[in-house]
Amino acid sequence: MKKAILFPFFFLIFSFFTFLSAQTDGSYQLSTHILDIHEGKPATGVTIILYKYNEENREFEITDMGKTDENGRVNGFLPSTKNNEGIYKLMFETAPYFVNQQVSSIYPYIEVIFRIEGKDHYHIPITVSANGYSTYRGS
Repeated sequence: MKKAILFPFFFLIFSFFTFLSAQTDGSYQLSTHILDIHEGKPATGVTIILYKYNEENREFEITDMGKTDENGRVNGFLPSTKNNEGIYKLMFETAPYFVNQQVSSIYPYIEVIFRIEGKDHYHIPITVSANGYSTYRGS
């Protein structure tokens, strides 16, 4: 009898948190992550600074900042409820990460500049090693 009562209870709790997770993931227009291709794993604890280009003064201005989680991700940039169209820059502060890995790198930071148009979600990840990196628009 206990199993018959507990299963629906746990199912409801699981469904509730899955629903909340889905709501949170869809509430932001920009996400990113870093994969360390030398180590073959996500790069955790990397500070990422988001800038938006100001057309009037022709300079990038800090919009937000985050730190990669245990999966190498930052999911909470640019609330979807706002008009986020424009030119942006993600600056990945890689030097502390490589120092922590006891690896010498030529990249103290990596900057990726891109344009957001419309309301679609943008996922801008990088793959990185001490001497190279690559970026693309993910999903």
